[in-house]
Amino acid sequence: MIRLALRLRAALLLALSACSLTLALPAFAHEMSMAEMQLRETQRGEFLWQWMATEKRPAAQDLTPVWPEGCTADATVLRCGAHGLAGPLSVKGVGERYSAALVKVFWLDGQTRVYTLTAGQPTVQLYGAADDPRGMGEIASAYTLLGVEHILSGVDHLLFVIGLLFLVGFRRRLVWTITAFTAAHSLTLACSALGLLTLRSAPVEASIALSIVLVAGEALQQRDTLARRWPALVAFLFGLVHGLGFAGALKEIGLPENHLLVALLTFNVGVEIGQLLTVGACWCLWRVSARWPAMQRLRTVLLYVIGSVAAYWSWLRVAALLA
Repeated sequence: MIRLALRLRAALLLALSACSLTLALPAFAHEMSMAEMQLRETQRGEFLWQWMATEKRPAAQDLTPVWPEGCTADATVLRCGAHGLAGPLSVKGVGERYSAALVKVFWLDGQTRVYTLTAGQPTVQLYGAADDPRGMGEIASAYTLLGVEHILSGVDHLLFVIGLLFLVGFRRRLVWTITAFTAAHSLTLACSALGLLTLRSAPVEASIALSIVLVAGEALQQRDTLARRWPALVAFLFGLVHGLGFAGALKEIGLPENHLLVALLTFNVGVEIGQLLTVGACWCLWRVSARWPAMQRLRTVLLYVIGSVAAYWSWLRVAALLA
């Protein structure tokens, strides 16, 4: 009786935790906060600049640009003189309330350049002209970090990957399952980012939440279902949808015109690095928990928690879609 009471108490605590998690996570699932600054050249060495409106409080309250040496700015005008907008540009506060700051420069000749600043790369080098020689290494570094950050902050994507781990287990089939998921979301990410495939974000987000519900439900099944027999197929089909979710985040970030393919490829590499980090962390937890058989009983509880959170997201996102 004492053991039964303890188990009931533990189950109740887990249920309460799940409820709290359910209420808390929707605001953070698949969220990437971006701030955008625009600089528009009006005459040689002079720019109109402003932070664009965001859903959060004004970016100017949290971000402070540090202009290149020789440039002076007031509330709306940046003056750099004959030297032009050249030198290191950084933004203080990036990586705190905002994941990244996007700086778009519109030059007099009609060309546009986009620079991405993150906590890992808070400074970019400007060259005073539209035809800047910015190297691929700088862009690759920034977009790889953004890809890692996106997958690790995208709770819905992480829960889907964890659901796949519960469904397949750490066996040889896991390699094919994760590979299929990677191939699928890489395909739709590239197609969407290059403008070959377009879909509104609302149905994509709802489908992502439903995919987590399905995988959690299949992992709870004891019988031999289609998902258990062909987990790689399930991972591939839902990976197509998750790739559209990644593309939505990449659209908010923007892609540099001069090195578009490099940015797209390295963002996807960053996503894969974050995904592998998640699988590695889960494997370590699995190895540790294997020493205590009692921990194996939490598998069902955890799957119910994952499924409940995803079901709650599904209701919210479908309701938003129909509203």
